[in-house]
Amino acid sequence: MNGPLRRLGYVVVASFAVLVLAVSYVQVLAADRFRDDPRNERVAIARTGKERGVIVAADGVVLAESVAAAEERQVFDRLYPGGPPFAHLVGYTSRLFGDTGLESSYADLLRSRRDLTISDLLTALTGGDLRPHRLELTLSSDLQQVVYQALGGQQGAVVALEPRTGAVLALVSSPSFDPAALTGANAAASWEALLADPAAPLSNRATNELYAPASTFKLVVAAAGLDGSIASPDTEYPDEAELDLPGSSVVIRNFSGEPCEDGQTVSLQVAMVQSCNTVFAALAMQLGADVLGTAAEAAGFNRQYELGVPVATSVFPLDELRNDQAALGQSGIGERSVRATTIQMALVAAAIANQGVAMAPFVVRSVVDADGVVVESTEARPLDRAMSPATALLIGQMMERVVTEGTGRRGAIPGVRVAGKTGTTESESRAPDVWFVAFAPVEDPVIALAVFVEEGGEAGESATGGTVAAPIAAEIIAHYLDN
Repeated sequence: MNGPLRRLGYVVVASFAVLVLAVSYVQVLAADRFRDDPRNERVAIARTGKERGVIVAADGVVLAESVAAAEERQVFDRLYPGGPPFAHLVGYTSRLFGDTGLESSYADLLRSRRDLTISDLLTALTGGDLRPHRLELTLSSDLQQVVYQALGGQQGAVVALEPRTGAVLALVSSPSFDPAALTGANAAASWEALLADPAAPLSNRATNELYAPASTFKLVVAAAGLDGSIASPDTEYPDEAELDLPGSSVVIRNFSGEPCEDGQTVSLQVAMVQSCNTVFAALAMQLGADVLGTAAEAAGFNRQYELGVPVATSVFPLDELRNDQAALGQSGIGERSVRATTIQMALVAAAIANQGVAMAPFVVRSVVDADGVVVESTEARPLDRAMSPATALLIGQMMERVVTEGTGRRGAIPGVRVAGKTGTTESESRAPDVWFVAFAPVEDPVIALAVFVEEGGEAGESATGGTVAAPIAAEIIAHYLDN
């Protein structure tokens, strides 16, 4: 073979090799990505041509279901009877925008598998069931509605847990949206309107957004001090209106700008009741970053846990704080770089209520096949021991005093012993974010929750955790206990 023919042969062989590699990449390595891309018209056809299983609340209320279209029985409309209160958790399945929430996490189980693919045919031949499965949740649909109404459209979130099991009783992000608007004929316009809304209704403030936990983080600081025998409820600290942070020009002040008591000394217990910033900043520096970081991580910070939908990792920046005492002092009052999700702070309250054990939160109680047989179920399991039982008891007692005589008095419920802790961020550039975490009844806790309201909600710059978030918590707890 002469030189030109040989070179041409090389080019032809190389071209075929490139073609084989390209086809292999598309058909094998990138197949899932192309198949699942919502812009793929086959995916769109599959979405409308497939029945999906129902999603139901713990009380049997249907939150999502597929209904055959009247004009074409092989096309299914996905309906969301629960509406906006459930949108962030249940999610949606949209021809244009794909799947979110539980609709995404459990898509393979919810979707019918009657595709006539080889795998489905083999499943059918071996007696497998191709019909869609049903999700049964831990949510109380009634409580979810009450929570949504209690937030009143303010930007914020509420997560309520069952302390002994970690089951999610309610999970609401506000403002919300109607998931049905993203599945209908005007889905594109609805999507653009939601994206343009400055209130960010698509944002899941319950699980995906991180915020400074403010004084609710003092519960973690107190746990570290009590567990390490560095402090007790009666330990006295200087009762200062201001605390100069070492190596820094930053000064930490109490919310009132005054000492918490007589200006002489104040106990840790009173400091919790009155939410004294100077005491908890000093205690955080006394503990050190490693001790406080261990307590934070035992309570759920710096770790991922499964819920059924994505949960952002709450942050205690240990490496940053090891060599910066001033930053550690600020972190001791839930500021600086400490960040938490709403569900994380609910988990802290639940751990205190559960004798110091943080239970792994979950929202899907069971997956049931078309014949009513449970094929998957979630068992309650510990996430970690956040603190000793003795420490949890002492902190619970301090939290009860927060409600009876301290900053959380508006979280009180007649005839019910409520334990709570307020939180109010401090910023010169925006209204404060406010918090209230709580559990009840103190003698036999059945609900723990975190209430978060962004930039003070309707109260704006005058908002505090005690005036805005605590009354919301009281309304929710009272309703749950009454029902």
